[in-house]
Amino acid sequence: RKSLQAESSDSEVENEAKGDLLPRKPAWVDEDDEAEENVDMTHKYRKDFMKSDAEKTLTKKKLKRRLEEQFQQAMGGVPAWANLENRKKSKRTSSDSESDEDDDLLRRTGNFITSSESLPRGILKMSTCLPANQERFADGKLVTVQFHPSAQVVMTAGHDRSVSLFQVDGIRNPKIQSIYLESFPIYKARFSVDGEQVIATGTHHSMFFVYDMMAGNIIPIPKVRGVEERFLRNFELSPDGSFMLLIGTSGYLHLLSMKTKELISTMKVNGRCTASAFTPDSSKIYNYSKEGEVFIWDVRSRKCLHKFEDEGSLEGQCIAVSKNNQYVACGSSSGVVNLYTTDVCLKENRPKPVKAIMNLVTSATCVTFNPTTEILAVASRDADEAVKLVHIPSYTVFSNFPVFRRKQIYLAQSMDFSPRSGYFSVANNKGKALLFR
Repeated sequence: RKSLQAESSDSEVENEAKGDLLPRKPAWVDEDDEAEENVDMTHKYRKDFMKSDAEKTLTKKKLKRRLEEQFQQAMGGVPAWANLENRKKSKRTSSDSESDEDDDLLRRTGNFITSSESLPRGILKMSTCLPANQERFADGKLVTVQFHPSAQVVMTAGHDRSVSLFQVDGIRNPKIQSIYLESFPIYKARFSVDGEQVIATGTHHSMFFVYDMMAGNIIPIPKVRGVEERFLRNFELSPDGSFMLLIGTSGYLHLLSMKTKELISTMKVNGRCTASAFTPDSSKIYNYSKEGEVFIWDVRSRKCLHKFEDEGSLEGQCIAVSKNNQYVACGSSSGVVNLYTTDVCLKENRPKPVKAIMNLVTSATCVTFNPTTEILAVASRDADEAVKLVHIPSYTVFSNFPVFRRKQIYLAQSMDFSPRSGYFSVANNKGKALLFR
């Protein structure tokens, strides 16, 4: 495909060069264009272009000229890009090296259609949709909201022992299905990377469930051999779909095979581990301890590569690594979220954060980056409406979120961005998964 594209772009360049020599013929001629046709000017879309009542009809040519005049009036003259003479002149005067660069640009294939500007800071353009789980609010606390990795689906799970799936359209968000896990209040639920399973752990159980969505089976995993834990609650899944990391007590971390759900290896940190995050390439694990230290592990060798102190942290609460592997966010019990660049985390023992986000006044319990690493969402489940969206790379908070006339968010339990960042959802303690476009 590349060579084809390259050839076609070459031919375009040649044609451009020949353009000055050969007068171009139209690709086809339409006889109707030749006919002098009058346009009705009283139509509601053209009324504004009439200069007097006498101009009830105008010829196409006159209308074209009228539109050009209007445009030039609005633009304050002919814009530079529309002036053909200018463009020809500038083409002739530009040096050979520049034209070489242009040729090179046309020869390379690449994504030139990406939006030219990144997300601007200050005010976030957003609208509030109906809650994602409008068709089935949870009874009590909603602990998880997560968007499906590839389908337009959102999953919610809560203390009411249910996992529900909804189709996200922003209008009705119809329910797809709900499953009920008897006497199993859910602590956390996550989609597998391929999007075919949901893993759910309970608040007071040493077992967990795997819901196979393709087969429609609910598979209990009663006990993982080699894992001596009274409760299995917090866990993380590796982005490549190979591993499941169980966060145990007393600083133990259990790495399981995602395929077989069997133990591969156990790692141990000094102190107690509160949160973990895989790097986007699944090669490393960042572990945040209750004592405010972050341990970086190599997944392959299960060796600790480095450890650093999170600046000013009294007690670690939550951690996230951005999807482009550029930033690490550490949220502590004081409410401060420190944002580091990954390169300093791997080298220094006491790295300086690029920004300390001080907007939360109660313990930071949830941090998450959007897929394009332009927004960092930080939240506390200890105060109502305590959710802030931070713009990257200016590290400023969007001033218009959350600004609602009445309380909406309440206590934020979990947050997620859709895979293409079109939606943002916050699960609260009232059983709602709020949805923002």
